[in-house]
Amino acid sequence: MDVQTSIDTQDPLAGSSIDAEDPLAGSSIDTDLLIVGAGPTGLFAAYYAGFRDLRVTLVDSLPEPGGQVTAMYPEKMIYDVAGFPAVRGRDLITALVEQAGQYRPTYLLGRKARTLSDVDGRLLVGMADGSSVSAGAVLVTAGLGEFRPRPLPAGDRGVVYFVPELAVHSGQDVVIVGGGDSAFDWALALHPIAASVTVVHRRAVFRAHQATVRQVRERGVPIIVDTEVVELVGDPLASVRVKAKNGETSELPAQAVVAALGFTADLGPIESWGLELDKRTVLTDSTGRTSRPLVYAAGDVAQYQGKVRLIATGFGEAATAVNNIAVALNPDAHLFPGHSSNM
Repeated sequence: MDVQTSIDTQDPLAGSSIDAEDPLAGSSIDTDLLIVGAGPTGLFAAYYAGFRDLRVTLVDSLPEPGGQVTAMYPEKMIYDVAGFPAVRGRDLITALVEQAGQYRPTYLLGRKARTLSDVDGRLLVGMADGSSVSAGAVLVTAGLGEFRPRPLPAGDRGVVYFVPELAVHSGQDVVIVGGGDSAFDWALALHPIAASVTVVHRRAVFRAHQATVRQVRERGVPIIVDTEVVELVGDPLASVRVKAKNGETSELPAQAVVAALGFTADLGPIESWGLELDKRTVLTDSTGRTSRPLVYAAGDVAQYQGKVRLIATGFGEAATAVNNIAVALNPDAHLFPGHSSNM
C-alpha cells in the first residue's frame, strides 16, 4: 500500500493504522486546507486548523509524519521548544500527531505533490500518481524541501546517514564523520551505548555549537581533525583508514560510520507553482501569504526579513497563517478566535 491515510495516535510512528480504502483512488479528495509537509510546523498547523473548524489534509513524500525530525534525528534531544527543557525528537512528533488527531485530519503519506492549478475558485494539487486534492487554500510547510544526504567519498559499506534507532549501534565502534551540529549531537547520543565513538573532521574548525563541542570533549570522545576517511576496511565493515593533511595514515576500529556531511535540498515541483522564491525558500508577508492567492507558507520554507529558523518560530507562523486562511475562506470569521483555554 502506497499511502497512509490515518495515524494511530497511541503509536503514530508505527504506521500500523492504515485505511483499507485509499481516499484518492482514481479521484480527487475535497478539503478546506491542504498542508504540504507533515513536519512539526505542518502538524501544528493541522491542529490549529482543526481548532478553527477547517477540514484538513496533510500530504508528505515521506512515509511517516515528522519531516526532517523523524527522518534525520528522532533520537536526538531538542532544547529550544517552549515549555520543554529537553524533548526527544520522536516524542515531540508523537505529541504533535496526538494534538492534531483531536480533529481527525487526513494524512496522505508517501505521496508527492506535483502541480498546482486554479479550478473554479479552488486550488487543485495534482499528485505524482495522477490523483489530486481540491482545497480552498494551501499551506506549504515543506521545510527544506526534498533533501538528500551528501555521500561519503570513501564508499557506503557500513555507512549510515541517519540514526533512527540508537540501539542498533549498541556495543559497536562508531566513527562519526563531520564537524556540524549533527555530528556532535550523534556523538553525545551514541557515547553512552556504543563501545567507542570517534569524531573525524577534515578541518580544525567546527560548524557545531561550541557548547556541544565542549560537551563531547568533556566526555572523552576522541576528535580527530584535519583528517579524512579514505577507505572502508572489511566486509562487513571492521575499520576505517584515515589520512591526515600531513599525509600520515592510521586505522580506526569501526563497525559503523555515521556520515554527517550535510545534505542537498531543493523545493522540487513547488518551484513551478508560480510562487516568488528566494533560492530554496518561499517569500511571504507577515501573515504567511505568498505571491499566489490562497497559497501560504510557514516554517523553514518561508522567508521574510528578519526570519529566524527555529521549530518554535514555525509554530507561531503556522497559527498566524491558519488564522488568516480562516478569514480568507470565510470573511465573516474573526482573525483571532480566542484562546484555546477558553473554549
